[in-house]
Amino acid sequence: QVQLAESGGGLVQAGGSLRLSCAVSGRTFSMYTMGWFRQAPGAEREFVAAIGRGISSTNYADFVKGRFTISGDNAKNTVDLQMNSLKPEDTAVYFCAARSGSQPLRSDYRYDYWGQGTQVTVSS
Repeated sequence: QVQLAESGGGLVQAGGSLRLSCAVSGRTFSMYTMGWFRQAPGAEREFVAAIGRGISSTNYADFVKGRFTISGDNAKNTVDLQMNSLKPEDTAVYFCAARSGSQPLRSDYRYDYWGQGTQVTVSS
């Protein structure tokens, strides 16, 4: 079984950057499709980005295209989310997730494993 642990969240001003990291233990991350989701207060959890098993492909939500980049680090066994040009509406708890299938899907119910989340707050 795989365990996921997010880090890198914090408080940043609008226009700034943060890099989230998801540490994967128990398995090599490249055996899974890895995704990032977020949930703002009072809102449903939404898809942010995903990278296919074996770093085969990526998928991004429209609202982060050109600003966020998902990547995998084989040496560290982590999946990172580089977030640039942050906006106040990016404020949320960000979750890392993993699924056994190969496709970087957007539906959270298709993911089997979840981390505890890391808070990202963007001030205006």
